[in-house]
Amino acid sequence: MIIGLTGGIASGKSLVSTELEQYGYPVIDADQIAREVVEPGELAYEQIVEHFGSEILELDGSLNRKKLGTLIFSDSEKRQILNQIMHPAIRKRMLEKKAMFEKQGYDVMVFDLPLLIENNLQFMVDKVLLVYVNKEEQKRRLIHRDQAGEEDANQRIASQMSLDDKLDYADAIIDNNTTREHTIAQLKDILKQWNIH
Repeated sequence: MIIGLTGGIASGKSLVSTELEQYGYPVIDADQIAREVVEPGELAYEQIVEHFGSEILELDGSLNRKKLGTLIFSDSEKRQILNQIMHPAIRKRMLEKKAMFEKQGYDVMVFDLPLLIENNLQFMVDKVLLVYVNKEEQKRRLIHRDQAGEEDANQRIASQMSLDDKLDYADAIIDNNTTREHTIAQLKDILKQWNIH
């Protein structure tokens, strides 16, 4: 079974991801892979440099993610080009890792995909597990975690699909509004229901 773990910014997805890893399930993290596929020598890296030019590189040849981010932030066409390079490269690498873990005998794995629902990647997973918090709690945690101002926190939350809109897509929901213990207990119950723990 492939569990698709998703949530929103500051919803507590990392806590659940870490817990799943401690149960012995390999976690394949899309954000981490996004960093791997843009390392010098990778195909996606070559394509990005070809499209956006060498001014988005650091002196050592690595990608200056901040510069690239600024470049695509206000230009939807450039953002689309970057997504067309990144998304297939990330999916391909995730599937390679999945094949590697299958060879090692794992039959349950976790795909940690922050944009699972936005990018319609449900086809890649068997179950969608959503880590949910309400808007107020999400904002409070984000301000606390990143020392962000309220306006900054509001903007970052608004730039994502709301967690309320994601509820309909989930096979199971972990309500992470209260304590860590409550969250972990819910996770255990869900895994029991799915007969994998």
